[in-house]
Amino acid sequence: MDGGTEVGTDLGARVAELMPRAKEELAELVAIRSVADPRQFPPEECDRAAQWVLDRFASLGFDARLARTSDGSNAVVGSRPCARADAPTVLLYAHYDVQPPLDDDAWETPPFELTEKDGRWYGRGTADCKGNILMHLLALRALGDDLEVNLKLVVEGSEEQGTGGLEGFVVENPDLLRADTILVCDTGNAAVGRPAATVSLRGMVNVVVTVEALASELHSGMFGGAAPDALAALIAVLAALRDADGNTTVEGLDNTRRWEGEPYPPEQFRSDAGLLDGVRLLGDGEVSDMLWARPAVTVLGIDCPPVVGSAAAIVPRTAARLNLRIPPGLTPEVALEALTAHLRAAAPWGVHMTVDVEATGSPFQATTDGPAYRAMGAAMEEAFGTPMVSLGQGGSIPLCNVFTDTYPDAEIILMGVEEPQALIHAPNESVDPREISAMALAEALFLRRYAAAPS
Repeated sequence: MDGGTEVGTDLGARVAELMPRAKEELAELVAIRSVADPRQFPPEECDRAAQWVLDRFASLGFDARLARTSDGSNAVVGSRPCARADAPTVLLYAHYDVQPPLDDDAWETPPFELTEKDGRWYGRGTADCKGNILMHLLALRALGDDLEVNLKLVVEGSEEQGTGGLEGFVVENPDLLRADTILVCDTGNAAVGRPAATVSLRGMVNVVVTVEALASELHSGMFGGAAPDALAALIAVLAALRDADGNTTVEGLDNTRRWEGEPYPPEQFRSDAGLLDGVRLLGDGEVSDMLWARPAVTVLGIDCPPVVGSAAAIVPRTAARLNLRIPPGLTPEVALEALTAHLRAAAPWGVHMTVDVEATGSPFQATTDGPAYRAMGAAMEEAFGTPMVSLGQGGSIPLCNVFTDTYPDAEIILMGVEEPQALIHAPNESVDPREISAMALAEALFLRRYAAAPS
């Protein structure tokens, strides 16, 4: 047995011994209802979660403290230097805030109570992202004091709300979080047991498009047929966003790009996404092309009368909220201009249209040829017994672009305990505990390897 394997076996045994404690602590953290939205949950819950995180990392030697950000949330920040003068610095990132549970009736287990079922741990935040906090704790506890890298820490409390508190904090305090490598632990693997680094994130453009045709409602029997229907006009506009195969058809956006990383098998995607029998996948590209390499528009909501209680009246005014995801290589400014022009061109009958920008975010492309990526690839392969692959992600993490702009020489690695079965943001979110233990082992192995890697 070679030295590297002996090290991995030793660390793996330590991680396994620590897993019962990790389960208990994850249950504690999941029970804290840290939804960063005071309209739905008391802000004291986020304060409790922040203090919980601070206490655990302080017990591991971090000079942890709470830092209030511009959106009112608390970030847990801290550092743990080592004695080696030339040691590299690694920043560990996660977030303790979670999505709201949505429909409680859709949950098969209590959303804020960690419940084991069929080998998985269920509860809001088990994967996104409290499971990643436990991954960090497990890795560091397994290593103990045997670590020759400088560590920095930031665990934020407003990632899910997208209010930008930490992004502003990084810009205002650049030296506080400066590092050679940043582990952004808010993504995950290709599947259970298949390790991955996320190397591409789509950006986004969110708009609200409003259509007006009449001064007020009109009786559909007296005026229908000649008077323009704002809802029908909006439906025509929305229909023009996709072709018959489901491809996004916004003129000026490239809809032919191919994904060069790990493919997403169609049958696995059908299962992961829960497609009903007979429902076809969208687009003329591979699944990975449609998810990670091409623009994709989604209708998030429409203002219209509900079926129950609707009247025989022509709708005079209506609106829709749209989300356009954009791949690396496309800026939000260009995408917004193209989307706005496309919407206006599709509006029928001279109806009045306004397009209001709600939010934008830039795509992200990681650099993958540095020593940290090589060390992480080797660590994941040793921990999982299979090579690390490269994935894209449709979600946006604006902080990654802030990190890139603020620390242009840093390597940024996106990783974590999530995988498609985790159902993050949905009812019945869960984590496979094997992902927590294997990813903790991979992180511990990485920290040892990176400490010894030539710069």
